[in-house]
Amino acid sequence: MEPQTPTWIEHAVEHGVDVLYLQGPWRLANLQGLAAELAALPEGARSSCVVDGSRLRELDTAAGFMLFQHLREHGLCADNVELRAMQERHQRLLALVRERMQAPPIKARSRHLGPVQHVGVAVTDLIGTLASHSAFMGAVTLEVLALLRRPRLFRFGATVSQFESVVLDGIPIVALVTFLIGVVFAYLLGLQALQFGATIFVVDGVGLAITRELSPILVAVIVAGRSGAAFTAQIGSMKVQEETDAIRTLGLSPIQVLVIPRLFAIVLGLPLMVFVGNLAGIAGGVLIGATQLDISPTAFLSRLRTTLDISAPIVGMAKAPVFAAFIALIACRMGMAVERDARSVGENTTSTVVQSIVWVIVLDAVFAVVLQKLGV
Repeated sequence: MEPQTPTWIEHAVEHGVDVLYLQGPWRLANLQGLAAELAALPEGARSSCVVDGSRLRELDTAAGFMLFQHLREHGLCADNVELRAMQERHQRLLALVRERMQAPPIKARSRHLGPVQHVGVAVTDLIGTLASHSAFMGAVTLEVLALLRRPRLFRFGATVSQFESVVLDGIPIVALVTFLIGVVFAYLLGLQALQFGATIFVVDGVGLAITRELSPILVAVIVAGRSGAAFTAQIGSMKVQEETDAIRTLGLSPIQVLVIPRLFAIVLGLPLMVFVGNLAGIAGGVLIGATQLDISPTAFLSRLRTTLDISAPIVGMAKAPVFAAFIALIACRMGMAVERDARSVGENTTSTVVQSIVWVIVLDAVFAVVLQKLGV
């Protein structure tokens, strides 16, 4: 006598309602047979039904998912399935399967935006960024005003530490870069001046370009990439590790503790770095003048003292605190905006460098236009 094929489901009609009696072990190992019996159910069982578990011995999530998936494919929502005579553990498992089937997908389908949509998204993001920066600037201004009323809140030690990190440790790279730029600028300008026998005018060009434009911009870009990125990474890491929350718990202001020392250090230090950049850039011009253009260092410096108006280095150094304030505010704001994951720290650090460099160029253009209108 051949062994009887096991049956895992029995269909019945009771009081005009289709009833599915689940039988035996509904487990992953029996999915093939379960699927075949579900597919063989009469059409009526696919519109509405009651699932009876009085004969069910075992159940796992794979079998429960396949049951609800079959009913859903044939127009029956899982919420409308009535469970009857189920053991508590089986009922909890089916409720879990039903919940997971109704949950939205983890990741939405990717959308490819058109050019106009890209522009719209970029404009919206820019407006949001400007609004957040403005709000942060207002909060920092209020904290600075509070310091004026209570100077003892100022963290002098933290400011000195940041000054050392930003300025003293950054002077060598600033001097090297501006020196090399002075060398390159004087050399290229000298090649053109040699054609007309006017090499002495290289002194005028180097002095004016270095002190008024090149040194402030180069120093600001170096500080943005070096110190601005460091500010964002430091504050962002503290936020990830919930240290900023600990500061608030102690009744302190994160702006007072983290932002203002960095802001004061960079605003006070950047003019000094620009001054060092001026000296290094002019030194590069002196080197090229002495080795390539037959202009002795004495003649170079004498011509520079005669032709370079004092307003040029003053204007260059006056730009520095404005550049510094924007770099510090952007860097600290992006650090405060870090979410609680490491990836956000990297993204915000990159954004800090890009935003700082862009704002330095924009501010320099504004200075050029305004100073030109003022005749300076």
